Amino acid sequence: MHAWPASEVPALPGKGRDLQIHDTATRKTITLVPGPVARLYVCGITPYDATHMGHAATYNAFDLVQRVWLDTKRQVHYVQNVTDVDDPLLERALRDGHDWTELAERETALFREDMTALRMLPPQHYIGAVEAIPGIVPLVERLRDAGAAYELDGDVYFSVESDSHFGQVSGLDAEAMRLLSAERGGDPDRPGKKNPLDPMLWMAAREGEPSWDGGSLGRGRPGWHIECVAIALEHLGMGFDIQGGGSDLAFPHHEMGASHAQVLTGEFPMAKAYVHAGMVALHGEKMSKSKGNLVFVSALRRAGVDPVAIRLALLSHHYRADWEWTDQVLADAETRLGHWRAAVSRPDGPSAEALVEEVREALSRDLDAPAALAAVDRWAALQETEGGTDESAPGLVSRTVDALLGVAL
Repeated sequence: MHAWPASEVPALPGKGRDLQIHDTATRKTITLVPGPVARLYVCGITPYDATHMGHAATYNAFDLVQRVWLDTKRQVHYVQNVTDVDDPLLERALRDGHDWTELAERETALFREDMTALRMLPPQHYIGAVEAIPGIVPLVERLRDAGAAYELDGDVYFSVESDSHFGQVSGLDAEAMRLLSAERGGDPDRPGKKNPLDPMLWMAAREGEPSWDGGSLGRGRPGWHIECVAIALEHLGMGFDIQGGGSDLAFPHHEMGASHAQVLTGEFPMAKAYVHAGMVALHGEKMSKSKGNLVFVSALRRAGVDPVAIRLALLSHHYRADWEWTDQVLADAETRLGHWRAAVSRPDGPSAEALVEEVREALSRDLDAPAALAAVDRWAALQETEGGTDESAPGLVSRTVDALLGVAL
């Protein structure tokens, strides 16, 4: 599966700062110091509907991570999956009378278009669950043969008790985990499971549903969590720098994935930091496909909204915050974009060297994009009220917001 084209990232004078980021697993802000190549895994979409603002906010957060690392003169090895076979996708295809593969391909193509328009840097490896199946099957067999997994009516479940570190990603107690498991795709009440929290690794073939050869597992399809584990281990290995996604993935998805990988390899942890973006609401409720309260990136683009304004609307909120999308949020972003473009259109202006460092400093502090925007606002206001004589300043500001914020002026 191919990703989307990359926009050019301008080089800035000097060098950026190492990233301080909030780690869900330790509940602390830690400083990450990757090697020459920083390693990032972000969980991708289940492509049964278009990209909404919640998706966009999450991928914007990890786009900032990439930009901070690139500014430190590191390379970035970024991997993202696509869950192109799963119950929600099959249910939507059945409901609408579509072929599930065609639905997945159409929505994945639209996602690529949205990411390109928003100038999100693409992953080096963009892997679908279906194409990962040949690598998933051996992992499930290894877990089963090691006694960390068991069969139940042909399905294969992972035993959470096989990982001594289980629970350390989310920090939740057993009752909270059970409630979230039921809410987020698990089956804690299924009779015969050794532990209600045990997640499925391999689902035996069901009539009328797609299935693949699973070797000794029989025909079926993979569970959600083992999909990402197989892709991450193949392309990044253990101990990569950041496992990222929305805050609703901390449990069960990232918790279970970490346990799968740790039992498979005998190493801990799977990732040095677990980083989660906040949820975006509409009319007082979290945007979700199940509720249908969505604002789609593609719909805004069709309505003539500048994608740069959409990106500025996302940047105006801290990535870990839960916030609400409103018409005013977008209007404020469009106003800000107009001010910035007017400011950099002049032939000279106030010196911008200090601004570069302000933006770097803000982003290095747990991706404080609102503080970075405020710094650029101050420069633009000074340009408007006092002007300046530095002929290089407008160009430097344009390159700075492009390189570090992904905003093209």
